[in-house]
Amino acid sequence: MTEEIIAVPRIGMVSLGCPKALTDSELILTQLRAEGYETSKSYEGADLVIVNTCGFIDDAVRESLDTIGEALSANGKVIVTGCLGAKAGDDGGNLVRQMHPSVLAVTGPHATQEVMDAVHIHVPKPHDPFLDLVPESRGIAGIKLTPRHYAYLKISEGCNHRCTFCIIPSMRGDLVSRPIGDVLNEARALFESGVKELLVVSQDTSAYGVDVKYRTGFFDGQPVKTRLFELCQRLATLAEDHGAWVRLHYVYPYPSVDEVLPLMAQGRILPYLDVPFQHAHPDVLKRMKRPASGERNLERLARWRELCPEIVVRSTFIAGFPGETEAEFETLLDFVREAQIDRAGCFAYSPVKGATANELPGQLPQAVREERQARFMAVAEAVSIAKLKRRVGATMQVLIDHAPALGRKGGIARSYADAPEIDGTVRLLPPEKASKTLKVGEFTRARIVATDGHDLVALPI
Repeated sequence: MTEEIIAVPRIGMVSLGCPKALTDSELILTQLRAEGYETSKSYEGADLVIVNTCGFIDDAVRESLDTIGEALSANGKVIVTGCLGAKAGDDGGNLVRQMHPSVLAVTGPHATQEVMDAVHIHVPKPHDPFLDLVPESRGIAGIKLTPRHYAYLKISEGCNHRCTFCIIPSMRGDLVSRPIGDVLNEARALFESGVKELLVVSQDTSAYGVDVKYRTGFFDGQPVKTRLFELCQRLATLAEDHGAWVRLHYVYPYPSVDEVLPLMAQGRILPYLDVPFQHAHPDVLKRMKRPASGERNLERLARWRELCPEIVVRSTFIAGFPGETEAEFETLLDFVREAQIDRAGCFAYSPVKGATANELPGQLPQAVREERQARFMAVAEAVSIAKLKRRVGATMQVLIDHAPALGRKGGIARSYADAPEIDGTVRLLPPEKASKTLKVGEFTRARIVATDGHDLVALPI
C-alpha cells in the first residue's frame, strides 16, 4: 500500500509600500498558512502570486504596475491587493485592470478575506488536516515579514483628515481603531516570540480611539481606555518584562501627545517621535488642509524637549506645493534650522490622481519643485549631521541588526534614534575584547567614536 503524497499549493507574495501595507501582507500570509498553503520565494515556484501594491505617489504607482507586469510575465496567475487596487483609471474603471487586464482579481487595502476568496477560486484550499495549522508563526501575532527581532504593530486603519495632497482616505477609508485588547494581546505575543523592538504604526497614531470616543476596552480582565496614552502605558509595561523597545510612528503634533513625553523621559517608551509636519508656513499648511496648527509647532517641539531632553524627532516635508512662494519656502528652511529636526525627508510635490491639490492655482514647474527639494535636503542634512557629531564620545545602547561571524569583524546596529530602514545606523567596529560577541536581535553598549554621513561609528563595550 503506497502512501498518497499531497501536493501543497504554494503562493508567492510581493509586498510594496509602507509598513501599514506590510502588516496587511502579514495578515494574508498568516491566513494562508493557517489554511495549509505554503509560500514561495520565487515567481516560478508559485501556483499563484499576490502583489500588495502602493498607490500614494506616481513613483509608487509605476513601481506597483511594473511589479504586477513582472509577476504576470514570470507566473501568469496574479491577484492584486492594496492601495493601487482601489484606484480609478482614466476611463473611470479600475486602474489595475485597465493596465493589466489579465490579473485574476483586484482588491483594495486591508482586504484579507477578499484576497483569500480569490485564492480559493484559483488555487483550491488544501484539505489535509495536518496542514491546517500555522507553523513558524507567532501565535496571535501571526507570520511576520520583518526580521525576528523587530515588528510593526498596526493600531488603526484609515484616516479622518482630508489633506489636499493625499488620497489615502479614499483608498483606506476613515479612521477605524482596533480594539485595545486585541492590540495589546498581539503586542504581548510579539514580545513573547522574541521581538525586541515594536514599531507602532497607523495613518494617525495620535488619533487612536477618536472614532470610538476613547471607549473602555479590556486587557487581562482590566479596563483600559482606547487612547494613545493608555496604550503606551500598557505597551511600556509589556516591553519592560522582555527588555524591549517601543517606538511611535506617524504621530501628529496634537497637545495630547504631551502626555506621552514623561513615559519617554522615564525610558519606558523610546524618546523618538515620527511627526509628519509637511510644511511650516501657515498659508501653505492651510492650502494643504493639515490638521495641526503649524504656527505652534516650534512651541510644541520646545515643550517636548523640555519634558524629554533626549527626544529625537524625524519628519517629512513637501517642497514646491502649489502656490508656494519663495518666501514661504524660506520660512520652511528657517523652521528646519530652528526646530533642529534630527531626521528629515522631503518630497518634491507630485500631483496624485484624485487629490484636490491638483486643482489649486499656482502649480510650480517640475524643475522648481526639484530645486527646492535639493535646497531643503542640503539644509536638513547639515542640521542632522551637526546633531550626530554631538554624540561622539557618548555611550549608547544599540540593537544589533547584522553581525556576521558573531561580530568578530563588527556589525550593524541601531540606537533609539534610528528606526529601521528609514533612519541611519550605528556601524560597530570589531570588539576590543576577544570574548565579546555580537548577536542579531540582542542589545549591546557601544561608545560612539565617529560619524560617517548620516550614520554613527561605535566600539562595542
